[in-house]
Amino acid sequence: MIRLVLDTNVIVSAALSPKGRGAFILELASRQLVQLFVSEKTMAEYIDVVRRVKVGIEVRAALRVIQNVHHLAAVVSPTRKVKACSDPYDDIFLECAEASKAHYLVTENVRDFPKTWKYTRVVRPGQFLKVWDSQKPLGLS
Repeated sequence: MIRLVLDTNVIVSAALSPKGRGAFILELASRQLVQLFVSEKTMAEYIDVVRRVKVGIEVRAALRVIQNVHHLAAVVSPTRKVKACSDPYDDIFLECAEASKAHYLVTENVRDFPKTWKYTRVVRPGQFLKVWDSQKPLGLS
């Protein structure tokens, strides 16, 4: 099963657009076709950003998306600090990816991340969905 870590912008995107790429990735997780991973720090970041940033979303709706992610995801506890992103706040996502041995870290903000980290490729949602389309079993979409 493909293992994923989602950056906050993918969660916000899923809340903004229930039929968009972020929401589709969450649907894959709800159907147990991919496995999501979070850490305490990434969950806290999701909540903090939704409460702090006014991006045209209803906060309660966004918090429901985050609750859904928490329900679907396996929680890992990173044991190693990472300092590899141009934005130091993004390092927590690499820490989570490393601890979970995620195949992909999905973000709209690839420029702040290295292209790969340990076992993980950093990709945009559209890139991940192309990979999914090329690997999915027949009959799944």
